[in-house]
Amino acid sequence: MAGPHLQQPSFLLATLKADCVNKPFAQRCHDLETVIEELPAKELHGIFQWLVESIFGSLDGIIVGWNLRCLQGRTNPNEYSVALDFLDPSGPMMKLVYKLQAEEYRYDFPVSYLPGPVKASIQEQVLPECSLYHNKVQFPSSGGLGLNLALNPFEYYMFYFAISLITQKNSPVTHHVSPSNSAYFILVDTYLKCFLPTEGSVLPPPSSNPGGAIPSPTPRSPAVPFSSYGMHHTSLLKRHIAHQPSVNADPASQEIWRSETLLQIFVEMWLHHYSLEMYQKMQSPHVKESFKPTEEHVLVVRLLVKHLHAFSNSLKPEPLSPSAHSHTASPLEEFKRVVIPRFVQEKLYIFLQHCFGHWPLDASFRAVLEMWLSYLQPWRYAPEKPPQSTEPLPRSVPEKWSSFIQENLLMYTKLFVGFLNRALRTDLVSPKNALMVFRVAKVFAQPNLAEMILKGEQLFLEPELVIPHRQHRLFMSPTLGGSFLSSRSPAVTDASFKVKSHVYSLEGQDFQYKQMFGAEVRNLVLKLAQLICQAQQTAKSISDHSAETMASQSFFSWFRFTPSEVNGSYTGNDLDEIGQDSIKKTDEYLEKALEYLCQIFKLSEAQLTQMMMKCGTAQDENGKKQLPDCIASENGLILTPLGRYQIINGLRRFELQYQGDTELQPIRSYENAALVRLLFRLSSVLNQRFADEMEVLCSRDDFVGRLCRYHLTNPQLIQKIRYSPVVRDRTSHNWGPRISLRFLASYRTLISLLMIYFLASWFYVGPVGCTFIILTGYFLYAVIMTFLFEGWKPHEH
Repeated sequence: MAGPHLQQPSFLLATLKADCVNKPFAQRCHDLETVIEELPAKELHGIFQWLVESIFGSLDGIIVGWNLRCLQGRTNPNEYSVALDFLDPSGPMMKLVYKLQAEEYRYDFPVSYLPGPVKASIQEQVLPECSLYHNKVQFPSSGGLGLNLALNPFEYYMFYFAISLITQKNSPVTHHVSPSNSAYFILVDTYLKCFLPTEGSVLPPPSSNPGGAIPSPTPRSPAVPFSSYGMHHTSLLKRHIAHQPSVNADPASQEIWRSETLLQIFVEMWLHHYSLEMYQKMQSPHVKESFKPTEEHVLVVRLLVKHLHAFSNSLKPEPLSPSAHSHTASPLEEFKRVVIPRFVQEKLYIFLQHCFGHWPLDASFRAVLEMWLSYLQPWRYAPEKPPQSTEPLPRSVPEKWSSFIQENLLMYTKLFVGFLNRALRTDLVSPKNALMVFRVAKVFAQPNLAEMILKGEQLFLEPELVIPHRQHRLFMSPTLGGSFLSSRSPAVTDASFKVKSHVYSLEGQDFQYKQMFGAEVRNLVLKLAQLICQAQQTAKSISDHSAETMASQSFFSWFRFTPSEVNGSYTGNDLDEIGQDSIKKTDEYLEKALEYLCQIFKLSEAQLTQMMMKCGTAQDENGKKQLPDCIASENGLILTPLGRYQIINGLRRFELQYQGDTELQPIRSYENAALVRLLFRLSSVLNQRFADEMEVLCSRDDFVGRLCRYHLTNPQLIQKIRYSPVVRDRTSHNWGPRISLRFLASYRTLISLLMIYFLASWFYVGPVGCTFIILTGYFLYAVIMTFLFEGWKPHEH
């Protein structure tokens, strides 16, 4: 019987709502389990929608529900185990679902919360191709608002479960949450293993009646006429109900509808946010994104992809006799055969294309990358074990996967080009970015993989007859002959036609294919190899700079007592803080990535040598710091696009050094502005008062003269300023010996002096003793520096 869509508030519902406030979580779940076991479906029908929303949250995201995405066993072990037990495929919640399923209740789900392409299609009264929506769209009654889907209990529950990953984006998080350890992630894995088993058949649902069976949904007449893309095709479920009406039919045949429904819901809710038409519009940079997936979303999709590969690879070997196939193949085996091309391929390709083009250029792209690489390697999830070998040699890709590669050619080639374009815009000195380049290069460098991709490209480029309009969609979307369990399409022997059908079904007839092993992509690879070499040199430069900095640091240099500290300018960047271990990892990743790229694209030693010469010619006299890439012109050096990229990402920079009067240079961030001005006035008074005496001292040839010359003059700076075309009035400047007190304005110096005075007071030395210690230390430092830099050279007048 079909129950009413809207239920009046009942005493049971009011009691359960009150328990949510007054009782702890474990007690509420125990009470719910008792209610589900004892009450009939008629009473449970009134609380089902409220219970689903209280678990997964509301569709508008206001009600958080149980917050399964943030619930982890490490932080809340009791609630975590109780929630997983309650929502388990054999737990109380699924028992409630099957109880209501037996009575054929229907529940409304708003069309406005469906993914964008589906919602737009239904609102335009065009039936989506996915059979999940067929015979379910309901127009509102008089006075009602919006379109709804009339769903059975299993569909309603799974719709809410799947869409909670999208709607609950602003869940309150008080601690670091690992998505792969959350209760939601574990439940996704559990449902996939239960309803898409790699071994055996789908477990029958629990039933309160021994020997009874929960009926699968029956076809319902459409509520409104639709114009569809093609002829309406029946789902796997409808075909089996039509041909096997007995309730004692094969359990796998009877319950295969749950597997199909679960997969369709997951794919529609998680992947179908971009249609082919919308994807083509999104290529324009002026179009605003309608949906932005999160890193957690991508991780869940990767879990789905990995399980679907394992599910598809568990297909039993096809019998030699074609006639034997129709009698022995079970519905589940047929489902495994077409699960990826029929349900996943197109939507996943568009989803990945969007991520490659719009994901931020940061390390979070690693989740998208690993999901893509998981799809490209179905052999990793094959049941056969790789042969044990004492040598860690890369395993060759078996030839049997050539058909998969050819039928997914764009997944390998076009997305690889998309990754190249991303890699050319990232900072490869970062270990996380270097790791992503290494991962992609390693996967594509697997023996025999590049050859199979090249074979697929050759098949696509073979000339043949023009493919009739939209006929190519028959391969990937068999919508014209009923379900995928209807009579199978005749075997297509033309591999070239298969590859063309795949490409045109995803990109359209006017698509201009860019060869992965063509000249244009090869040039991109060479640019990436050049960027890798530059990143390696930059990492080495940072490593050397860090080592020199550590070696040159001394006790007195920390106090900023060295005159060069005021003159010098900082030439490093934020990458100095990544550490020696990270730099070492970066170098290892980039070195192996370059080696793999050479293997894939057969780059010669001569090409590598020429490339290395191009990327390392602009070094300074020390051979370490490189200038940005630029070209010489009449107006001086002009930055190239590569040079602008290097400056923006901090890979290279021009050597900028203050060359004026050190006393007049801008106040630094590590200096006290008031002290700088005060000490400048004081030093100016001292220099005017004792100018003649300091000139006499500096002209002496003994040790005192050398000491004064080193600390009171800067011959190189004076020489530059005296002959500079910029400085015109040289008479107003005092170019002779001068006292500079500016180093005392440094915050480090101030803190150091305070520390010395504090330690002196601790040991009862007193202010006079502290002053004596400081002056003595500075005098010894001055003497040592004089010996190191002046020696016993005679003074040149």
